Amino acid sequence: MIKRFSLLATAALLALGAATGAHAQGKTLRLVPHADLKTLDPLFNTAYITRNHGYMVFDMLFAQDSKGQVKPQMVDTWQASEDGKRWSFTLRPGLKFSDGTPVTAEDCVASIQRWGKKDTLGQAMFAAGAELAATGPETFTLTLKEPFGLVLEALSKPSGLPPFIMPKRIAATDPSTQITEMVGSGPFLFKRDEWVPGNKVVYVKNPAYVPRAEPADGLAGGKIVKVDRVEWVYIPDGNTATAALMNGEVDMIEQVTPDFLPVLESNPDIKLDTSVASQGMVVLNALHPPFNDARARQALYYLVNQKQMLAAMGYPDKYRVDYCATLYICGSPLATDAGAAPYAKPDPARAKQLLQEAGYKGEKVVLLYPTDHLSAPAVMVLSQNLKKAGVNVDLQSMDWASLAARRLKKDPPSQGGWNLFLTWGGYYDASTPVTNPWLSAACGNSLPGWPCDKELDELRTAWIRETDAGRRKELAARIQERAYQTVPYVMWGEFKPVYATRGLKGTELIKAGVPVTWNIEKP
Repeated sequence: MIKRFSLLATAALLALGAATGAHAQGKTLRLVPHADLKTLDPLFNTAYITRNHGYMVFDMLFAQDSKGQVKPQMVDTWQASEDGKRWSFTLRPGLKFSDGTPVTAEDCVASIQRWGKKDTLGQAMFAAGAELAATGPETFTLTLKEPFGLVLEALSKPSGLPPFIMPKRIAATDPSTQITEMVGSGPFLFKRDEWVPGNKVVYVKNPAYVPRAEPADGLAGGKIVKVDRVEWVYIPDGNTATAALMNGEVDMIEQVTPDFLPVLESNPDIKLDTSVASQGMVVLNALHPPFNDARARQALYYLVNQKQMLAAMGYPDKYRVDYCATLYICGSPLATDAGAAPYAKPDPARAKQLLQEAGYKGEKVVLLYPTDHLSAPAVMVLSQNLKKAGVNVDLQSMDWASLAARRLKKDPPSQGGWNLFLTWGGYYDASTPVTNPWLSAACGNSLPGWPCDKELDELRTAWIRETDAGRRKELAARIQERAYQTVPYVMWGEFKPVYATRGLKGTELIKAGVPVTWNIEKP
């Protein structure tokens, strides 16, 4: 049975009802997102809600299809020298930004340069001596001083920090400064005048967008907008979101609260499906005690019970993997159990011993608790397991958007910082050493947690330069083995997020892991 609406969610639906009449003249697709949008700059953090916003407003030079193959997106043609050190690109003709100005090669160069200062894969490309130069209004080159076998993979990076293209004047902004002007190259326009943080985000069809001619496939192909307007209606209460979908007040829930799967499964008007596998991640702050010591970080592996944490989230068996040893997603090409054997079984006593060896003496450990996030039940399980090992847990509640801002702070936990938080990475993020956010974080990185291990950096560089597939798989196993020793993060299991739709056609693209709303029809 659907429980009572929360006051916040009821207010959201009242606002939704008022908006419905005002925009009845066109087709409006209403989506309940997994979190509230507070950050607009797609390079300012790795939060998926910001990434999803980026895909609405911006486009990319290349994109990956449903099989992970790289396809041209804004690029028309390209060439590479035999040694792979010189690349030339030509843009599709007629590309425009949402303000009507043409997309130029200089815009692309500036956008990739800004991205390359922030993203780990981009940093690796520029560390190989990458230089970009516009050679004409629609042509530019990329030259490298050292081998870098992942040029197209970098330019099509689908998640984490995707290399979105924006006007040169905006891309010139320091990557540490958040951009707020949303002039994009993508299929939608962001309606800033209708953005209500904590309630609603509005997008309308971009009349200047020129889609590709090929059929849409994954994140590649023709992004054809088939509705006039998209509204993200933030409803943090799972009861209310479920009721809104059942009643036809919204058309889609990006991530269904697992408790309500049985209710939705029983409704013939609702379609449930899963996106790509996601990996749970415990992020540890390596700047401050106790987790600045590798032994304390290793202790977390003895306190993570994958079966307990996944079961607490409420997913039925068909949506979860009860135990997975690899840091690269079970079943992926690089999947391995290297280095995982010591942590196969939880051991609070061993965890307590390691914490003591690391110098832990009962200080408060700040664990961030996102009340509106699917990981919230798993956070509570970890909290209890930490206490079993003698950890003085300071559980601090907040919404996910606030957590995403809080995790950027490097201050000591006692001064507004933090020690631990839980998140997850989708298949695109977790399946390689250079896309997995915390596995790819090099020393000096800006990723929350700030892990640093020189040996991991060297192994990752070798993996990037290696061209032989077998050798790369061996290096990936060595990277994982080293990661289990140094612990840049702790993996806490795999699950498949479930999305729900009502009366929509063309929703198959959402399986890619990004809630795309192009190519979706609303009868």
